[in-house]
Amino acid sequence: MLFKDCTLVQLDELFNLNPVNQLPVLEAWLQGKSDISEQERNYLLFLQIILRDNVDNWNEYELVMHFIGPLFTLVNFHYQHQFSLFGERFFEGIVSGIELSGKPDGMVATGYRQPKKPYFCFQEYKKETDPTGDPAGQAMAAMLVAQEINEGKFPIYGCYVRGRYWRFMALQGQEYALSDSYTATREDIFDIFRILKVLKQIIIERVTQNTL
Repeated sequence: MLFKDCTLVQLDELFNLNPVNQLPVLEAWLQGKSDISEQERNYLLFLQIILRDNVDNWNEYELVMHFIGPLFTLVNFHYQHQFSLFGERFFEGIVSGIELSGKPDGMVATGYRQPKKPYFCFQEYKKETDPTGDPAGQAMAAMLVAQEINEGKFPIYGCYVRGRYWRFMALQGQEYALSDSYTATREDIFDIFRILKVLKQIIIERVTQNTL
């Protein structure tokens, strides 16, 4: 199965997944604390102005180039050659006897020049309504492979974007949960940025513990 063809309905049935309203690892991530500097705040407001003016007209590449990419760059997931943010890198795995493969729009994984162990899978769409496919299902399929690669030792995090709307996801064992939507054209942009910074700290702690 290709990530791009997967839906949550299919994955729930195939892998006996259990969607829950609350998952402690997701709540801990969403409520995590991280300071935002005045410089970061000003840059986020600058990106937000551009997003408000253009989000209804951008194609997928333009959304990535003008907003999502700069936002991720500001977080700076490139950490001491230990992990990095990768885009559209192919990876695959066998989950419960079923091969899943594809190229998520983005993932944070260990590795420098190429990804090794993914911890965060990201999927985005250019339009807020009537996108092709199920972005939550596509992200979840990649997260299932990431969980398999990590031998189920850690929760796996994810996110998908539809235009201005962001939803975060977490998978632990066979349970998963999705956040409510965060709207990047509103004050939520600061929460989106904070949540991504918290994710970076979670991965730093995880990588450091593995190194010790």
